[in-house]
Amino acid sequence: MLTMTKRALLGAIAAVALSTVTFAQDLAPLNSDVEPDRMDWSELEAKFGPMPAVEKGMKVGAVAKALTNEYWRSLGEGYVKFGTKVGVTVDLQAGQNENDQLAQLAIAENMLSSGYKILLVSPQTDSNLQPAVEAAQKAGVPVINVN
Repeated sequence: MLTMTKRALLGAIAAVALSTVTFAQDLAPLNSDVEPDRMDWSELEAKFGPMPAVEKGMKVGAVAKALTNEYWRSLGEGYVKFGTKVGVTVDLQAGQNENDQLAQLAIAENMLSSGYKILLVSPQTDSNLQPAVEAAQKAGVPVINVN
């Protein structure tokens, strides 16, 4: 039998979870195909110049859609390989499957609170990572949508 304290704690957890879902659903959708600042990777050097030197040991968070799909695993392996090449730590994480939107959001938020300096994200929906993207913007952490 649940005590009043446990019941209150479970109620509070449920309320927080539901408010997070409601907040995420109220946000304008992010559509990477029509964003005004969207560009193809091949345009980066022409627009911004050669890649600058990176801070050795910098922590980069990569949030994949899922690691059960070979495409997302291969992309993540590329992140890690490039990170090793330039001396950057890349931490690749994903939810259990491509429908685990709350886990993906929790991963991104945890990476921000853990001091990652850049986030590479592949959102599962147009808006599920919006709260983390907004928090990253406030913290001055660049977010790159790799979708």
